[in-house]
Amino acid sequence: MRQDTSMKPESGQSQTAVTSPAALPSIEGGVSLTALRHSFGELQTLAGIDLEVPAGSVVGLVGPSGCGKSTLLELICGLREQTGGRVAVAGREDAVERLARCAFMPQRDLLLPWYSALDNAALALRNQGLRREPARLAAGDLFARFGLGGFEAARPSELSGGMRQRVAFLRTLVAGKPVLALDEPFAALDAITRGQMQEWLAAALRTDPRTVVLVTHDVEEALYLCDRVAVLSARPARIVAELGVPTRRAEDRDAAVTDPAFVAAREEALRALHQGSRGS
Repeated sequence: MRQDTSMKPESGQSQTAVTSPAALPSIEGGVSLTALRHSFGELQTLAGIDLEVPAGSVVGLVGPSGCGKSTLLELICGLREQTGGRVAVAGREDAVERLARCAFMPQRDLLLPWYSALDNAALALRNQGLRREPARLAAGDLFARFGLGGFEAARPSELSGGMRQRVAFLRTLVAGKPVLALDEPFAALDAITRGQMQEWLAAALRTDPRTVVLVTHDVEEALYLCDRVAVLSARPARIVAELGVPTRRAEDRDAAVTDPAFVAAREEALRALHQGSRGS
């Protein structure tokens, strides 16, 4: 797997090419999948996926465990090469160019235990070649807005699960990439913290919109956070339904998820998920 983690040497290099997140364009192109197929040897995981994610939109992927949702994110980000079909990010099909335009947030926060929260958040900028202090300043400017003010020096072991996820998301966002690929970002959290983090992420995306592809097992999470939800079948995965959502990232999550229109959409998504799990 290709990883965008190379650390460029600091000496003798100009740092002017790396800009603070506030100066970078928030939205630049979308994601397009056409007849996308992927196999691991003889095991076929994806069977002809067609999906359009317009620039600035948030699209959710739900499906049974093991159907290839995480693999699909890796293909979008250029971390794997597809077996067949087309993947384009901002019109670029080359895997290296896709990787340059995507920031991938895996299921685990993967914070470095020996780094402070601030240094963990700044790691994406350090990997782009920015020196330590400018990287820390750029990331630190966002700590208060993300509810992390005062915790810059804290080690990951001193943070709650929700705060760790905020640092991980900030690390993803501060990279300045136009496309965010989020793989079950809140799966490890308890139900109460998870709901709070969903509401927090909705607010973050209202403030700093990006093109987002979100993988989740939680249908309610997908319907609350996304503009559109694609339901995948069991392996080899195909899209069995695409659903619009009644309320997009409402400020009052509790009111949104109990609204009759939202409940009806959730039931429709669950029916599609159930049918897809059976391969029908």
